Amino acid sequence: MAARCRLAARFHHIHGANIRLDASHTQATRVESFANGLCFSQEPLAPGQIFLVEIEEKELGWCGHLRVGLTAHDPQSLEVVPEYSLPDLVNLGDTWVFAITRNHNRVVVEGEEVQARGRPWEPFLLIERVRIPRDTLVGRSRPGRYSHILDDLYKMNVLPATARRSRIGVLYAPQPDGTADMHIIINGEDMGPSARGLPTTRPLYAVIDVFASTKSVRVIPVDYGFPSLQTLCRLVIQKHVVHRLAIDGLRLPPLLKSFCQHE
Repeated sequence: MAARCRLAARFHHIHGANIRLDASHTQATRVESFANGLCFSQEPLAPGQIFLVEIEEKELGWCGHLRVGLTAHDPQSLEVVPEYSLPDLVNLGDTWVFAITRNHNRVVVEGEEVQARGRPWEPFLLIERVRIPRDTLVGRSRPGRYSHILDDLYKMNVLPATARRSRIGVLYAPQPDGTADMHIIINGEDMGPSARGLPTTRPLYAVIDVFASTKSVRVIPVDYGFPSLQTLCRLVIQKHVVHRLAIDGLRLPPLLKSFCQHE
């Protein structure tokens, strides 16, 4: 699983016409227009494996945001990479894509109770039988004079979904009937099953559409081991402060203060 995670934590060399990858294939930037920004994971995902990206750069003047999902199509089998994930790639079949918005991303399934949100200092995110260290999943803005106005970190240490430095991931969780549910994770919070009935008998690649106001994203590798002592210390500190700026007044080493605030 660890070796496969390292391979999948890169972008595939097949991508949209307006995408440029860096040398490591971990950063994808749309260099012009607002479309032709489709990217795929280098390898199919394993069950419960998250493909996580951080929004690095935004571009004003466009309507719409990042789109993420899964596809059973091997990128190398595509004659032409579609211009859009929605609706073009989805119309090819066996593809499930979710358009990220600033506020309304949670999926409420009719007839099911809405699950309570996990506490932001809980070290693991639990989805079905999948357990992922939460700390890596959470994006953080740089604290500043007006950070309590510009983002939701004032209380929760969580950015708006479409903000710069926000982290968004996708995974699939196998079900007893042999299918899988697709889950979108935004800054450490599960948005619920955004698609159901995915085939687990076929390889599933992550889909990242660097669309419209989202200009550049970077893949964030996720360690599925136990959280470090440094991470656990940060979770305890953040639990007992009102706002990140209050960390400046604590008698802590400068490097630990920086880590607690925005690393």
